[in-house]
Amino acid sequence: MKAGEFPPTESGGLNEKTLSDSAVVELVPETASAAFVRLQALLDDNTFQSWRSAVGDGVIAGSARVHGRPVCVWAQDGSHRGGSLGRAGGETIARTIRHANRTGVPVLGLPHSGGARLQEGVGALSAYGAIFREQALARVPQITLIGGACAGGAAYSPALGDFVVMVGPDARLFLTGPKVVEQVTREQISAEDLGGPRIHAANGVAHLIADDDRSAVKLLRELLGYLPSTLGGVLPFVEAIDPPAGCPADHLPASTRLVYDVRDVIAALVDGGRYLELAARWARNMVTMLARLDGRPVGVIANQARHLGGTIDSAASEKGSWFVDLCDRLALPLVVLVDTPGFLPGTNQERAGVIRYGSALLRAFARATTPRLTVTLRQAYGGAHIVMNSRDLGADLTLAWPRARIGIMGAAQAVAISERRAIAAGSDVEQLKERYTSMHLAVDVAAADGFVDEIVLPSETRERLIRALELHA
Repeated sequence: MKAGEFPPTESGGLNEKTLSDSAVVELVPETASAAFVRLQALLDDNTFQSWRSAVGDGVIAGSARVHGRPVCVWAQDGSHRGGSLGRAGGETIARTIRHANRTGVPVLGLPHSGGARLQEGVGALSAYGAIFREQALARVPQITLIGGACAGGAAYSPALGDFVVMVGPDARLFLTGPKVVEQVTREQISAEDLGGPRIHAANGVAHLIADDDRSAVKLLRELLGYLPSTLGGVLPFVEAIDPPAGCPADHLPASTRLVYDVRDVIAALVDGGRYLELAARWARNMVTMLARLDGRPVGVIANQARHLGGTIDSAASEKGSWFVDLCDRLALPLVVLVDTPGFLPGTNQERAGVIRYGSALLRAFARATTPRLTVTLRQAYGGAHIVMNSRDLGADLTLAWPRARIGIMGAAQAVAISERRAIAAGSDVEQLKERYTSMHLAVDVAAADGFVDEIVLPSETRERLIRALELHA
């Protein structure tokens, strides 16, 4: 194994630890909760070493290994005093996160709690405050797996980390439960409709959804395979795998009026055609995923033409800024695939604060220090061209495919404004559009003016991206 490499993961198609009953070792004899069993299934056999075990208080914590990589872990027993968090248990969790930060290893948490313990009053609130502070200061990846109900402070904690995985139909996240909601607002709602996986997959609180424990373990191991042990640390390289045969452009329709799935283009560019999509049900017009190029982990963000025609709305802007900030925090290089006609217009968007969310995406790209590579596939107009990691926002490389169009707006809209008198006089609209396209929108115009670094054939895009990333290795 080369320096800087970590043991292979399932996402690389390599060896995977078998998830069998024999792999699950009880942490608490005969009383291990589902969270404890799930935690142990995630870890390499016989690697868990607990600390503060005598304290207990419904929390077990320690160090272990996942695919040979050291991690710190903690889990709550939802059956212990209703899963409530007390001072002793809170201190164990806070110390675990602090220890992970000091030793430079990822931290995995499995909360299952109804919130602060009422009998301990402000002391229980203080415990949550200490946890929140350690999470906010941590310089290591934080992954939270939700398999039961988490309310109050237990719901804030996952959101302060980097990744939230909800597992199975019983996973719940909410600040106030259904009974409190009914008491305060008289609204009657089920726990599932208030904070189940379907709700949080759509609003972006949950980044990954697993049907059961077995699939959750696989997801977590795959996720870890993309992440450094510390923020800005060495990325886990694995052996490169060629993408599926074929040209990435084969998935694009001839007309910009027709839609396609940008994930097919991404699969044609990345190693083995494999990726891990994050927040797939949230703002589906913006795709965010982890993948590999030549064995190196990268973040991929792309406009999705299948939803809202690839336009950018407030939700997509929020999702994009979250993902760019995440990749910058982890020092994951960013590959940006652009195909958007612009921002989604309308009163609903203005009222939703699209200006604020759009500016957050601009800020995220402009401030990011991780390598950023942009490829314009078909079209990029107006502010959407700028916000999708344009050269002037600091992109390290801007590429475009030969048929791409870049400008202030599409030809039809531009001609309707700039040539309205000629159109009223009977000029051929199609000819006016063709002339405007050749003079202002054709990609070679943008390249000649230096706004695009290179026009690259779709079949050569992967190799061009790989060579560019080598400069930042």
